[in-house]
Amino acid sequence: MSTTPTAASRRAVLSAATLAAAGLIAAPAAAQRRFGADAPPVRYPDPDIIAIDPKRFRARLGNTAIQRVHTGMSWAEGPAWHATGRFLVWSDIPANEALRLTEEDMKVSRRFRYPSGFSNGNTFDREGRQIAFRHFNRDVVRYEPNGSMTVLADRSPDGPFNAPNDGVVHPRDGAIWFTDPGYGALMDYEGERVPQSAASPRPFQKEAVWRIDAQSGRVAKVADEPFKPNGLCFSPDYRRLYVADTGRSHYEQAKNIIWVYDVTEDGRATNPRTFADMTLDGKSGFADGIRCDEDGNVWSSAGWVGDGYDGVHIFAPNGERIGQIRLPEICSNVCFGGARRNRLFMTASQSLYTVMVETRGAHFC
Repeated sequence: MSTTPTAASRRAVLSAATLAAAGLIAAPAAAQRRFGADAPPVRYPDPDIIAIDPKRFRARLGNTAIQRVHTGMSWAEGPAWHATGRFLVWSDIPANEALRLTEEDMKVSRRFRYPSGFSNGNTFDREGRQIAFRHFNRDVVRYEPNGSMTVLADRSPDGPFNAPNDGVVHPRDGAIWFTDPGYGALMDYEGERVPQSAASPRPFQKEAVWRIDAQSGRVAKVADEPFKPNGLCFSPDYRRLYVADTGRSHYEQAKNIIWVYDVTEDGRATNPRTFADMTLDGKSGFADGIRCDEDGNVWSSAGWVGDGYDGVHIFAPNGERIGQIRLPEICSNVCFGGARRNRLFMTASQSLYTVMVETRGAHFC
């Protein structure tokens, strides 16, 4: 039998290679893929990094793979990158601790903060100080260089916060924008269940997005259209604010969407509208943590649907889905880090994943 390839077979091989590079060939389910030190190597290109629109999703590298760098947590959340210290900090909410990963050796250390107040989101301000959004204490705090801690806000003009969740710092004025959906006050597992939560999914007040003025410390509401505002981020030029809505967890009329607002010079969010719908192939899950890259694409964690959906969904500036990273666990949040901000970190249920990408995070954290 001849082993010389025919023209037709050569064309078939080339066609398959082209489709694989574009991420259009069906690959083994992400849930069946093995991760960890004893896992077999992944043949490039990684089949779980999918270019839905290859022309616009240019961040996908052909010779890099998704890696699990740590596991064993209960619910990992809130990754934030410290550029000067070259480390990542994130939360294991039920364990009441924050962990740290150092870039030079990719070593993970537990209890970087313990107890953490069941903190969820983390970020860093313009001076490199860590800011945490704590469920148990229902406040926003800053860790100072001398080891002390400053409470930046523990109530709004309307009353106590429900349970601050995630936040970002505006680099021009240092203001802190954060969400308060209240999940940490609905259960002891991620905070402390308060009496009001037995009768209402909003423990103390309407779920909203808030802003802490860096100079005066004044707390002001900037948006309350989302049923339960969760992750948030700015566009590269800071003229837009994106907010993930996970309100379907408690409100039937809520939709699994990402909102977008116009940001004014005086720190207001205006013109609320839908940026992206999380429905994919007839299935809809939650967007949670979100980040923008330098081209204005929005990278959103995605989960609570199952294999083939859970992971990270990437949306172009016009809201169209252009890429996907499939993970074997529900993804809660994302963050760009590394020396060039071209390493994507993904907190996903019990594990921390990372992958190199050909883009950079738009912001310093």
